[in-house]
Amino acid sequence: MRECGLATPRDARALSDFVAGGKTLIARGNGRAYGDAALNAELTLSMLAMDRMRSFDAETGRLTCEAGALLADIIAAFVPRGWFPPVVPGTRFVTVGGLIAADVHGKNQHLEGCFGAHVEALTLVVASGETLHCDRCRNTALFHATIGGMGLTGVILTATFRLRRIPSAYLVEETLAAADLAEALRLFEASADAHYSVAWVDCLARGARLGRALLSRGAFAEPGQLPPTYAAKPLAPPVEPRLAVPFDAPASLLNRYSVRLFNALLHRRGTKRSGPRVVHFSSFFFPLDGIRAWNRLYGRRGLVQYQCVLPAEEAASGLKALLRLAAAAQAGSFLAVLKQFGGGGEGLLSFPMRGYALALDFPVGDRTLALVDDMDRVVHEQGGRVYLAKDALSTAERLRRGYPGLADFQAARDAAGAGKFSSALAERLAL
Repeated sequence: MRECGLATPRDARALSDFVAGGKTLIARGNGRAYGDAALNAELTLSMLAMDRMRSFDAETGRLTCEAGALLADIIAAFVPRGWFPPVVPGTRFVTVGGLIAADVHGKNQHLEGCFGAHVEALTLVVASGETLHCDRCRNTALFHATIGGMGLTGVILTATFRLRRIPSAYLVEETLAAADLAEALRLFEASADAHYSVAWVDCLARGARLGRALLSRGAFAEPGQLPPTYAAKPLAPPVEPRLAVPFDAPASLLNRYSVRLFNALLHRRGTKRSGPRVVHFSSFFFPLDGIRAWNRLYGRRGLVQYQCVLPAEEAASGLKALLRLAAAAQAGSFLAVLKQFGGGGEGLLSFPMRGYALALDFPVGDRTLALVDDMDRVVHEQGGRVYLAKDALSTAERLRRGYPGLADFQAARDAAGAGKFSSALAERLAL
C-alpha cells in the first residue's frame, strides 16, 4: 500500500497552480486502473471535481467535457437522447481523462479502433501551468503522446469527441460456442463484420478442450427488432446495480474446483442458447457494473488482472501457451476475456496491435506472481505487450521490448518538459 498526498482542484486556475508547484504529481480519475498508474506519493490530483460537460452539438454529436466527467454520467445524459460513446471499456465508472490516458479499447476495436481515435482535441495543463490546445494539427507530438500516455505528459483539462447516434438502447446479441481455441479464432474471423464482438474463455480447460469459449457478437437494435416491452421505451437509461458483495470473501472461495464448476455451467448454458436475443446495453457492455464491489469476491488480498495482446501471426501458438500456463497453475480466473484487435491505437504508447488480446483475473496468492512472470515471458517472446492500465508487475526491460513507440514518447515528453509528471508505474518501469 502506498500513501499519497492528495489534492482535488475544482477549477482550471487551481489545477494550474498545483501543476506549477514544485512537487512531482500525477492526475487520477475514478481509480479504476488495476495497477499503480495513478499513484504519486508526493502529490496525486483527483480530477473528480472537474466533471462538467461544457458543450454539445446535437447535429454532429460533438461533446466537449472536462476530464473528470464520468462515462456513466455521459451515458445517463445522452442515451435517452439517442447517443452513445464511440468506444467503451468494460465499466462505465471511469473518467474521460482516464479513457484518453489509457487509450481504452472496447468490443468494437477490430472495426473502430480505440477511444483516442475518436478524440478530436484536448487541452493539456503542462509542467509550467500553461494550458495547451492539442489536436492533429497543433502540438501534434504532444497529442499523440498524451493518448495512451498514462498521464505522464500533463494533466488533461478538457476533451472533445463525437458521440454516435443509436436507434435504441438495446442490442441484438448472438452467442456462439467454440469447442476449443482454434474454433474460437475461426469464429472471430467469421465475425469480422460484427459491430461488437468478445469471447469468454474457459482458462482451466485442458487437452482437446483447451481454449473452449463462448463468443458474443452484436449490434444496436433497430426499433422494429425490439419486443413490445422494450419498444415502449426504446431509449431506456442505464440499469443501476442491484446486487453488491457485502464483505471480503474467504480466500478458499476461489479455487480450481469452484472455478471449474462455474466455467462448466457457463459453457453449458451458452451452448444451449440458440439464435439472437435482444439485451439492454448495460448487460452487454458492462456486466460487472451490475454487482457493486465485485472485487471483494477475490478476498482481502485482492486480484491481479493480466491483459496482453499478441500479434495476429503468433496469436494461436501464444494463446495456447498462455492458457496452458493458467490451467497448469490452477489459479482460477472467473474472467478470461478474448478480443480481436484490428490494428494499433492513435497513441505512442497505445496498447493494441493487430491480433488478439487476452485478459485474465487471478486472486493474489503465492503462485500468482510466478504465473504472471511466466506469462510475461511468453508474451514478449511472441512479440506482444502487456496493457499498462492493468499492469502491476511488469519490468522496464520488457516494456521496452513491447512498445516500439517508447523512444518517440520520451522525446515528446522531454520536449514538453513533462518530467514532473510521474507515477508509481513510471518509477517501476523507468519511464
